[in-house]
Amino acid sequence: MTHAMLKGSNVPLQATTVRAVLRWTPGQGVPDVDASALLLGPDDRVRSDEDFVFYNQPRHPSGQVWRLGKKRVAEGLTDTIQTDLSGVEPSVGRILLVASADGVTFDRVTSLRILLYDAATADAEPLAHFDVKPETGQETALICGELYRRGEAWKFRALGEGYSNGLKGLATDFGISVDESEGADDPVSAPRPEPVQPAPAPSAPSRSAPEQPTSAQPASAPPVVGPEQPTAVQPLPGASRPLPPEQPTGVPAQPAYGYPQQPAAAQPSYGYPPAAAGRPGYGYPQAPATAGVTGAQSGYGYPQPVTGTPDPDFRLPPQGPQFLGR
Repeated sequence: MTHAMLKGSNVPLQATTVRAVLRWTPGQGVPDVDASALLLGPDDRVRSDEDFVFYNQPRHPSGQVWRLGKKRVAEGLTDTIQTDLSGVEPSVGRILLVASADGVTFDRVTSLRILLYDAATADAEPLAHFDVKPETGQETALICGELYRRGEAWKFRALGEGYSNGLKGLATDFGISVDESEGADDPVSAPRPEPVQPAPAPSAPSRSAPEQPTSAQPASAPPVVGPEQPTAVQPLPGASRPLPPEQPTGVPAQPAYGYPQQPAAAQPSYGYPPAAAGRPGYGYPQAPATAGVTGAQSGYGYPQPVTGTPDPDFRLPPQGPQFLGR
């Protein structure tokens, strides 16, 4: 049976391990809430700074009080402190269960509730719950309730007491040393860790065509180029056409293609002296005048009849050795 508690009421606890859960409803402008605990000695003050269990010191050295951390549930967000009451040191008479909002006032926190569970029973209903309501709305830290000894037993009391100077002010009131100097190595003065945001819901997949893989090229690799190819030398604009190659000495110059032809000089017959000007070489068609006879017409390759006036300059060519002595 769950006990719905009012401020100042108490309930005995039969459980030996108690889980105290702070739960609130998140929303636009709602601050993140942190759960913490202070273990108080006989004088209602902490014995040392180690008796403060919070986000920068999540476990007590005795191992009997520790912070479980935040979770998202159907009703909202939670932050939890768990305590093994059977192992708590005898010098500890009270354990304060605290909620803080990191400097933001609790009038902006909606549906803040503390629930007590028997940690040894899974999925059990809460033993008790208390709806925490700030008195002024300007509180930045609240003592939601306390676990306290009565003889050999433990009880829970609903409190709802507020502090306007935040978690540091509350802790200082119960004997925690807070060094405000710059650079001080103090867990209370250390920055609060950033809250873990829930992962956003995945967006609907796009209907666009799937992206095609591209071949990755190393960023630092030089471009691959082939062997350098010779390039043709282009003539300068307005330059004249190149001349044909120079011919060796003694060889008649060959005309360039497409240029007017030069008349070839007459070549003498092989082994014979050059003929007189106007005389054909041996074995070539004869000129209109028959060889040795002026004015005679000759047929190609046949002896010519002797007519007309003999040429006084005519001489027989030298004969070869096969004709000598005959």
